[in-house]
Amino acid sequence: MDEDVYYYLVRPDSLTVWGDENVRRILTWYYRVMKQIYPPRYIIAKHIEVPRDIRDWRSFSADELFNLHRELRRSFRDVWNKVYNGDIDVNEFRREYSSNNFLEVKIEIAKRLVNPCRLCERRCMVNRYDGHRGVCGLDSVSRVASAFLHMGEEAPLVPSGTIFFTGCSFKCVFCQNWDISQRPFNGEIVDPQYLARISHILASKGARNINYVGGNPDQNLHVIIESLRYFDDWIPLLWNSNMYMTIEALELLLDIMDIWLPDFKYGNNECGFKLSRVHNYYNVVTRNLKIVYGYGGEIIIRHLVLPNHIECCTKPVLRWIADNTPNVLVNIMDQYRPEHMVVREPWRFKDIARRPKYKEMEEAYSYADKLGIIYRPIS
Repeated sequence: MDEDVYYYLVRPDSLTVWGDENVRRILTWYYRVMKQIYPPRYIIAKHIEVPRDIRDWRSFSADELFNLHRELRRSFRDVWNKVYNGDIDVNEFRREYSSNNFLEVKIEIAKRLVNPCRLCERRCMVNRYDGHRGVCGLDSVSRVASAFLHMGEEAPLVPSGTIFFTGCSFKCVFCQNWDISQRPFNGEIVDPQYLARISHILASKGARNINYVGGNPDQNLHVIIESLRYFDDWIPLLWNSNMYMTIEALELLLDIMDIWLPDFKYGNNECGFKLSRVHNYYNVVTRNLKIVYGYGGEIIIRHLVLPNHIECCTKPVLRWIADNTPNVLVNIMDQYRPEHMVVREPWRFKDIARRPKYKEMEEAYSYADKLGIIYRPIS
């Protein structure tokens, strides 16, 4: 059976969604990479060479490496713009590239960020390469709980080549994936080469993207980025994250992710601490979303509507999106159900010990319509 026919039968909206003008406009780059009209960003990064007069850059200090990274980013942006505007033959990116390139600089920086660890804003500063484990529960070894073609993601992403990593920087009391997010050894060990092989298999099976998720992928950034050294498929890369990463980690991802699928859970810091045990949630996530948006990243923001949190979370989240990142798609999600600690200790979390009511969802949708949020094509 033809792939498109199969996808239409299983998820007809995965094809019809592209008839929506807003989806085509907002996800222009992603669509063209998905159709192999453009090379993915990480392939372009591999073709940006480190200047020949810069030798032994792997011995640079962290500051020197980031300066080199910024210099190479300027070259990357110039080439990326030419690709986007059709001013360069994309077949150039199917040719051999130097092993001394922008991606390799990112790999070196990522390893430095793990030891001591400052990949997320908890900034544990533990030496994960020495076997110490951060709040995420991980040392330097990454584990994958599952990898498959996901038919349940947002319509433009289906089928999505999802790779579920274990471990997470959050301690969400309602986590639906708590068995892998809070049990980091519930998975198979993967090194960069094995991870690249998993990605290639998903691509060969018809995935529209490689979807790094979890748990949370941020804590596995060093392995994920290094895996791209061994991966050359023309397929979009997708970062499916809680968006609590540090600016240093985000800097490494900006040039290699073709589409972003961030969670935006809470409209204030207090709910972020109460329900996910993280400090400064709202400030960090909005900062990171602004950076990605300002860099031209294509984004589908997920907001899970929590019962009794319409006024404190849903409305502030939607208002912030409308004011700061209007050119994004939003999935206003009604899938919340009590899980994990909410089920075990419902007396502690009475406000979220039930599913959202119909009137709460209608209030969320009505408010989104009032603000001009673009959510209906993908929800």
